[in-house]
Amino acid sequence: MTHIVSVITAVHGPSAPYLADAHASLTRQEMPPGWDWEWVVQEDGESGDVRPHVPDDPRISFEQGRQGRAGMARTMALARARGDFVKVLDADDMLTPGALLRDITTLTGHDGIAWTTSRVLDLLPDGSTVGFDGDPPRGPIARGAVLERWRTHDYRAQVHPATLCARRDLVTALGGWMALPSSEDTGLLMALNAVSTGWFIDECGLLYRKWPGQSTAQSAHHHDTERRARMKIIESRAEALARLSTWHP
Repeated sequence: MTHIVSVITAVHGPSAPYLADAHASLTRQEMPPGWDWEWVVQEDGESGDVRPHVPDDPRISFEQGRQGRAGMARTMALARARGDFVKVLDADDMLTPGALLRDITTLTGHDGIAWTTSRVLDLLPDGSTVGFDGDPPRGPIARGAVLERWRTHDYRAQVHPATLCARRDLVTALGGWMALPSSEDTGLLMALNAVSTGWFIDECGLLYRKWPGQSTAQSAHHHDTERRARMKIIESRAEALARLSTWHP
């Protein structure tokens, strides 16, 4: 029996040319015995701009849908995922060699671990990379630890949601990605941390591409009123989940 990890990617027209690099990073992955990956790609919209960039690979499932931002596209893709685990991969990013192997062996080799994140390097337009010096130590991430640091450090987490790999059943139970114009991946990370224990992998698992067209580079992403609203509902949801997960009638 082959186990599957479902790699989920939301994509729109401007990021579609980077799909080839993302796919190349997937084909270089070393998988544990008895495991394979599938790539579930969902276009945010119904244009003709994305499909020509989708590689020809039987492991890829590609669909389109009404435009609703990345959170909705990812959650729609979740409906097609068959894997034991769900791995996030933004269309413009690349996995490093061994990333899936490390995620899978961590999740299957440690009782009680429901999700992983890993070290990330920013990939700059000139091809150079920049690291982050605030990574936590390798090992378990206690329930509530990410949420607590996030809300006491200007809503900046010590782990990156773009590196997330998690149990598919838990992601589904939490409703997938939040219905937000951005930060939907942070919302899922905080929800996971509110109800379960994670693990930080201190080896680099992702090259996070920095380029002018990415959503986090747009001025709307930093609009103060919207940002405060996003952070408030993410925090409120995580706090409510934490209470409910320990509540007994």
